[in-house]
Amino acid sequence: MLLEFKDVTKDYGRFPGQAPVVVLHHLSFQLADGESMAIVGPSGSGKSTLLNIIGALDTPTSGQVLLNGRDISTCSDRELAELRNHTVGFIFQSHHLLPQLNLLENVLVPTLAGRPQAPAAELEARARQLLQRVGLAARLQHRPGQLSGGECQRVAVVRALINRPKLILADEPTGALDHRNAEELANLLVELNREEKVGLVLVTHWRELAARMSRAYELIDGQLQPVTAAHDRR
Repeated sequence: MLLEFKDVTKDYGRFPGQAPVVVLHHLSFQLADGESMAIVGPSGSGKSTLLNIIGALDTPTSGQVLLNGRDISTCSDRELAELRNHTVGFIFQSHHLLPQLNLLENVLVPTLAGRPQAPAAELEARARQLLQRVGLAARLQHRPGQLSGGECQRVAVVRALINRPKLILADEPTGALDHRNAEELANLLVELNREEKVGLVLVTHWRELAARMSRAYELIDGQLQPVTAAHDRR
């Protein structure tokens, strides 16, 4: 099993005389290798907190999070940094590309941290292949300021994949895009999930995209409820 949540609770504000604000309440679920899962819900419901806990950017108040069978609460800071860089890939609403670097250099940034997973030439070849796959082979030397928002977000997807992670965490990846670019990016995520056989946990307000995942849940009052119907609320 790629990812397991076991009775995970997250709350904030444990101060004398005040009740804590519970964001996640005794969550338990599993995600298999290559499976995709969507999480929808209103702003402030805890969706990003859930992703941050999966990606070891935050810790639960109680419960266990297992990635590849390992309880990540037992990892050292160095092991967590390596996990974030090589096991998990992140895609955010903003692409966070470095403006002074060209596209190829931006994609290769994650390969510079920690232990190299492959020779530099092999990593560059993979970066070129992925950029070609997303239709940007002719733009390798361009900087982010010379691209559209949709193109920059495609580069961000490639950057998340460069180290061959087992799991991609995507937090509102289409939220800053117009409808056409959002459709293109949605199709790309679905196709790459299948082609790369990488697990995908997607947070989105767009229920039509959520319905294209293997499973879709709504986060309500700290609990995950299955979504049975899709409605466009992007």
